Amino acid sequence: MRFAALETSTDWCSVALWVDGEIRALERRVANRHSEYALPMLESLTKRAGRLDAIAFGAGPGSFTGLRIACGLAQGLAFAHGLPVLGVSTLEATAEEAGAPRVVVCLDARMREVYYAALEKRQHRWREAVAAQCVPPDAAPKPPGDGWVGAGNGFAAYGSFSLKKVLPEVHPTAAAVARLAAPRLAAGEGVDAALAVPLYLRDKVALTVGEQRTEQRR
Repeated sequence: MRFAALETSTDWCSVALWVDGEIRALERRVANRHSEYALPMLESLTKRAGRLDAIAFGAGPGSFTGLRIACGLAQGLAFAHGLPVLGVSTLEATAEEAGAPRVVVCLDARMREVYYAALEKRQHRWREAVAAQCVPPDAAPKPPGDGWVGAGNGFAAYGSFSLKKVLPEVHPTAAAVARLAAPRLAAGEGVDAALAVPLYLRDKVALTVGEQRTEQRR
């Protein structure tokens, strides 16, 4: 199986190519310039790869613009070549990058909120011990039991949440998206490009002027 993966939900832009279990990946920190870099980076990986079987992408949650870029590119490539598409949770991709079996993922959602979930790896898939949610940091529920590792830039912004070990530099990558997508694509979980959608977890994209003033006074 041969497929491409994209991940643009954070400041990092990453792409990957999966070929029969081997992964080639590129990554670059680009802030808000994902639209400039994602497609050229992907083309540099796939130009000699031959025909792809599918496209996977980081579906969210994350930056609204970044999610639309990844989803739009995945849809465009899939429509052009008649390929199935598969969205992969960016929270699961972050947990996959953390390298631990029990991971509390906390990504900075801005506006004094975080994207948060507690995930356990069972039988090669991530299962939710605490469901994915967008909450204020002090409202994030404690995961059950012990042995949890924290991962994601939300910990850099808001602290350790009483976890003994946190990895604030860990972020979702296209390579992690590819590893998670491979068994799902092999099982036939890819969908028509028209059905691919981002996962936002919230609808609000910015603070109001009044909220911004309140925030500045704190």
